[in-house]
Amino acid sequence: MKKWACVLAVAMVASFVRAQGPSSADLQTGSQTSSSQGTWREGNSSDRMFFPKDMLWGWVQADLAPPHNEVDPNLCAGNSYAYGGANAPCNMFARYMISGILEVRPFGRGPLRRLMLWGAPTFLFGKNVPKTLYTWSPDAIGIEHGWGAGIYLNKGFEFRVTQHFLFDRLGARDKNLGVADLGNNGPWGRYMTVGVRKTFGTRRW
Repeated sequence: MKKWACVLAVAMVASFVRAQGPSSADLQTGSQTSSSQGTWREGNSSDRMFFPKDMLWGWVQADLAPPHNEVDPNLCAGNSYAYGGANAPCNMFARYMISGILEVRPFGRGPLRRLMLWGAPTFLFGKNVPKTLYTWSPDAIGIEHGWGAGIYLNKGFEFRVTQHFLFDRLGARDKNLGVADLGNNGPWGRYMTVGVRKTFGTRRW
């Protein structure tokens, strides 16, 4: 699972770098529905059936948490400082966070054009203990991630299936770190949901 999360992250960054404006096909006349995510357009004979030019969409974000405002992925108890102070073994409070979403729409024509697959990993880094230790260390903590599928319905409505996984620790943190260790449930634990999303409005950029 860690391997696939890393592959997804690399693909997400690559798609961001290769991002470009709308193609000429996007300007052709056809059935269109606007939403905050963009404009839905029915496929036509000029679109490739597999891997069309507009198959990738996503974003990547890098965050820095200032001292005393660390990201808490719920892996260590909030009072972990009581079990060793600055040397407490459970020090998984993050200074850095890299997150993103990659959506893949692999079909360009037919009913399958409405199908979308997505992944959303979040990578956490840092070594901090509340009240006792604040560092700029980039030590890897782990990956919080989920993936799923969506089917565009109409007028901005989309049916979605989401699978969220347990937190995957990385490196030396991939073991029990003492009394304050809360396990790998992370911020959300493992779950699966089905739902409907409605997008609305027009994005400024």
